[in-house]
Amino acid sequence: MSAAAAVAVPAHSSDPLAASVPAALPPVDDPFASLNPAQRLAVEHDIGAAASRPLLVVAGAGSGKTNTLAHRVARLIMAGADPQRILLLTFSRRAANEMTQRAGNVLQRIMGGSAGGVATLPWAGTFHSIGARLLREFSGRIGLDESFTIHDRGDSEDLMGLVRHEIGLTQTAKRFPLKGTCLSIYSRVVNSREPLDLVLQSTFPWCCEWEAELKRLFGAYVDAKQEQNVLDYDDLLLFWAEMASDPELGPEIGSLFDHVLVDEYQDTNRLQAAIITGMKPGGEGVMVVGDDAQSIYSFRGATVRNILDFPGQFSQPAQVITLDRNYRSTQPILDASNAVIAAALERHAKTLWTDKVASSLPQLVLIPDEAEQARWVCNRILEHREAGIKLTTQAVLFRAASHSAALELELMRRNIPFVKFGGLKFLEASHIKDVLAVLRFAQNPNGRMAGFRVLQLIPGIGPATATRLLDAMAAAPEALDAVEAFTPPSKSQGDWQDFVTLYRRLRTPGLRWPADIELVRDWYLPHLERLHDDATVRAADVAQLAQLAGGHGTRESFLAEITLDPPEATSDRAGPPLLDEDYLILSTIHSSKGQEWKSVHVLNVVDGCIPSDMSTGSAEEIEEERRLLYVAMTRAREHLHLVVPNRFFIKQQSQMGDRHVYAARTRFVTPAMLKHFEECVWITADTAKSNKPMPDSVRMLVRDRARSAWK
Repeated sequence: MSAAAAVAVPAHSSDPLAASVPAALPPVDDPFASLNPAQRLAVEHDIGAAASRPLLVVAGAGSGKTNTLAHRVARLIMAGADPQRILLLTFSRRAANEMTQRAGNVLQRIMGGSAGGVATLPWAGTFHSIGARLLREFSGRIGLDESFTIHDRGDSEDLMGLVRHEIGLTQTAKRFPLKGTCLSIYSRVVNSREPLDLVLQSTFPWCCEWEAELKRLFGAYVDAKQEQNVLDYDDLLLFWAEMASDPELGPEIGSLFDHVLVDEYQDTNRLQAAIITGMKPGGEGVMVVGDDAQSIYSFRGATVRNILDFPGQFSQPAQVITLDRNYRSTQPILDASNAVIAAALERHAKTLWTDKVASSLPQLVLIPDEAEQARWVCNRILEHREAGIKLTTQAVLFRAASHSAALELELMRRNIPFVKFGGLKFLEASHIKDVLAVLRFAQNPNGRMAGFRVLQLIPGIGPATATRLLDAMAAAPEALDAVEAFTPPSKSQGDWQDFVTLYRRLRTPGLRWPADIELVRDWYLPHLERLHDDATVRAADVAQLAQLAGGHGTRESFLAEITLDPPEATSDRAGPPLLDEDYLILSTIHSSKGQEWKSVHVLNVVDGCIPSDMSTGSAEEIEEERRLLYVAMTRAREHLHLVVPNRFFIKQQSQMGDRHVYAARTRFVTPAMLKHFEECVWITADTAKSNKPMPDSVRMLVRDRARSAWK
């Protein structure tokens, strides 16, 4: 391709190097004419130079990141790069396949049939898949048997559990972390490259007392893997990083690739960054693409420092190109999002812009409480649907999976189908199912599935004993008589008597609802502590379930309304309704990254939820919470609603008992930012008629709006 004269760059561009971007050639001659100036600058970076300097592309939300990366691959191949020597690292096989296909399509348009298989990228894949290939090829050099097998997460947990038992950690007098928690701690230490004591203090504080035992367990776990010639997922990165840092192997592996391209660099952990710098210490041919403003996965070990510090990580400084033209959202949505992220303490500065104009501002909606929040969101969703916006192009986002509980019940009541991403549906989580099973077993003693689940919550009672009791209950004239007459295993005596007392109370006529669920909660919480390491978080869910139950008149009506037969779900996704072609999207903010919808509602935009009250222990945590809100806002294409409920119900906090508390709007939307929003106050007729005082935040806003009407 011939060189072209430089062209002026739109005033919106924040890139100081943009003045050198080549002018667009006539479309018939220029396969890259569809790219904007900043994208083109990234695609043409150091083409024709003796060596390609390291490049960081800061790709703002909706700025065409994938398209830019695919065109870069095509441009390299057009310039003579060998596809066999291009390493493309992604976080999913789908992303690698998509970029390979896009690059192939570009080359096909340019070269026609002569493109052949030139766009085949044998070294395109995830970090873990590429690591496995390299370890297999270099196994003899690093002391691995090339026939090694790789454990998935379940296999690794089972091996950790076996080792845990063999070294006697299942016989402790106090609760020792379960195998899944142990593996999570081990993985965090490996990927973050931090000492065990720091990982425990920052992420697993309830396990700090077991530091010495965990060190012994992890040593035995590593020995067991070596003895069995197996690797886990973390080993694939750990061994690769060790090879890359070796004075002999590092340069040898790096020499296999002329170009190393990394997608979503803000999601990398320290181990992955060490792999890149180890293979290419000078940064030659390295290009990474990402957005520090969307770095939200620290709980997986990712660190925003990788992308913030990238320009100075190599022996030569990296060039930085910013993609700030947004192809997704309207300008008012971008103005509000830019204002939120501009307050970040540290970032690669950019201001997103678009040519998609709109007259309506994002809404900041003040709601009396969570119940009204659910009703308002449902009303608005149906209004959008009547206006022609399909449910599948609408989404409701939230910080934690449990925040959608009230909304899910309201959606069920109104027969609005939905799919939930990011955790099980609230009513399908194991601890919630446990509590509901106790209530169902009391309501219907013939319900064997509920009984089978409940009885095995009691220590010492397994499937055989549970079956024996259920058979006895089925044969007895009165189920309670069979329960009281049953002789449990000797080691279950104390826990069994507690259950008999509970069951007798639940079967007693005249018990006033919702006292039933309070009794069940009090009985279940000690079992929750025994069964789950994250009992505190799960206990909050149980308290929320009890609050929801209070809105129903009887136990029977409560159970009848929430009884569903949903499709099986995983911790990442609950499947779509089988009989509906249109359904609403519910998602945690973490699971929404990379997605977009015409209309987005964000729930609970208040301090304590965003930021989460469990993520305010450090400036780094608070900054990630700010980025979470930014990610949520930038998912919206046309309509954005931030919902601020003013009142929350808190269960048994400290010594103050159950009470309602008033919440403040998130600290991330400051008074100076309100000009970017349409402020709305939702006051129902019931609220207006009640004698309860209006929250100060609502009253002041109503006053201010009334005053402005006279201006």
